[in-house]
Amino acid sequence: MTIQYLKKATKTANTGEDNVGAIVSDMLSKIETGGEQQVRDYSLQLDKWDGDILVSEEAINEAASQLSQEMKDDINFAYNNVKNFAEAQLNSLTEFEVELSPGLFAGQKLIPVNTAGCYVPGGRYSHIASAIMSITTAKVAGVKNVVACSPARPGVGVNPAILYTMKLCGADHILALGGVQGIASMANGLFSGNAADILVGPGNRFVAESKRQLFGQVGIDMFAGPSEIAVIADHTADPEIVAVDLVGQAEHGLDTPAWLFTTSRAVAEQVLRRMPKLIESLPDTAREAAEVSWRDYGEVILCDTREEMVEISDQYASEHLEVQTEDNNWWLDKLTNYGSLFLGEESTVAFGDKCSGPNHILPTKGAGRYTGGLSVSKFIKICSYQRLSKEANREVAAVTARISRLEGMEAHARTGDERLAKYFPGETFKLEY
Repeated sequence: MTIQYLKKATKTANTGEDNVGAIVSDMLSKIETGGEQQVRDYSLQLDKWDGDILVSEEAINEAASQLSQEMKDDINFAYNNVKNFAEAQLNSLTEFEVELSPGLFAGQKLIPVNTAGCYVPGGRYSHIASAIMSITTAKVAGVKNVVACSPARPGVGVNPAILYTMKLCGADHILALGGVQGIASMANGLFSGNAADILVGPGNRFVAESKRQLFGQVGIDMFAGPSEIAVIADHTADPEIVAVDLVGQAEHGLDTPAWLFTTSRAVAEQVLRRMPKLIESLPDTAREAAEVSWRDYGEVILCDTREEMVEISDQYASEHLEVQTEDNNWWLDKLTNYGSLFLGEESTVAFGDKCSGPNHILPTKGAGRYTGGLSVSKFIKICSYQRLSKEANREVAAVTARISRLEGMEAHARTGDERLAKYFPGETFKLEY
């Protein structure tokens, strides 16, 4: 493989995480001991919020009244697309029963978890779409109780558009909480009385670390890191579109990787020239984030062949992967590691982030090598069952007894022996090798 870094990142997704684990561990321990009062203390200390934690129906209705009809229509457009896609996912899952051998029946049931905790970021940006992605998908999966939380702003509370969206999507309880205290509250059932079976949703590194440390006590969607974008581009790609899309993700935060894999030096060099100017034209908050992200985490990799680009892309396993080439379907067949794929110039990550339908809660930090994004299946337990006729015991019980004794597990063997003696009195069976 012959590749050339025209721009190399100076930092990785794990940079700066050294003390995050200790901070989160201390906070989780204090919340476990101090309960709701400790959460209130953190909320006041960290978010300057001393209002109600459990958001009332009146507050939700007031939030809805602050939104224009056009805003509500747009939110509903996104909600319907995400809901329709999630329903199609659900329909692709099936329960079944099969007769594996005469009289031995086995099957699977699809059982939704009882309670899901959905985290919706509200710090640097108000992630309205994240409420749609997590809550809607949980409800389509059949989750009975959805507890959602989002940070409260001093004197304001949860962003009104987020509140409206949470209610539209079916949240049963809404908490005005962010960060570690929000995650811990959902995990432990504080304020809502419903402890989460699974925690989902994006967030900063403290949110991600909280989910990681609570994994086992609860399930989680994935070990998430900062948002990522990679663009695969050949000589037919429009450098302006490529650069705009890279900047479009770099504004997420100060640690957002943006990668370009290309076989065209001309495209690479034009993108490198355009990036600083596009970033400079952004509003202050977005500009500050994108500038640092591109400087520290941005990469441009020049490859000789498209096969090399496939190999590099699969190594990086980007959360979002755009393909802007003359033969996009070839890439659909060849690429294996990514969170979500965006084929062609007409498709961009921002569409997936906001309203096009597939979920935007996706694997980062290389996790696309072994998992996909949030889907209805994350909220559903695929549980097996089995039943046997007495006649089926003639073979299954005898094989079980013999294998168990081979393994040295006599008590296991005797559960087969006992059934054979009961169901087939007077018959003799070979019960060991």
